[in-house]
Amino acid sequence: MFVNRRDVQIQWGDCDPANIVYYPRYFSMFDDSTSVLFEKAGFSKQDLVHKYGLVGIPMVDTRAKFYIPSTHGDWITIETKIESIKRSSFEVKHNVYKTADLAIEAFETRVLVGRDPANPEKLKSAPFPAEMVTKFTGS
Repeated sequence: MFVNRRDVQIQWGDCDPANIVYYPRYFSMFDDSTSVLFEKAGFSKQDLVHKYGLVGIPMVDTRAKFYIPSTHGDWITIETKIESIKRSSFEVKHNVYKTADLAIEAFETRVLVGRDPANPEKLKSAPFPAEMVTKFTGS
């Protein structure tokens, strides 16, 4: 299974007046982590658009469990992987570590989308390309 890890330093603007990361900022970090996961797996944004005819990988559901807070200046590690793949939707899991401790577990459901061939002004789910399935799942 393909996993990407990236280190992120908490910035002043990530924090609320109590100097704790304001939770929506994490969801922005998770979105970036999903994009980086695709890039590190060899599927750039340009590949998604030009090679696979996709226009994006929108999130349709998300949730998180917060265990340990982070503050300005802290370093966290975000570990991102695709847990499961269906026809066009997939589940992403982000584990956030502060030092060696699990600080957050976050979950996303995303969908591959492209232009609807019957009406290019509309979007339509697109099947997961086999080479992506192989890369992300190892099978």
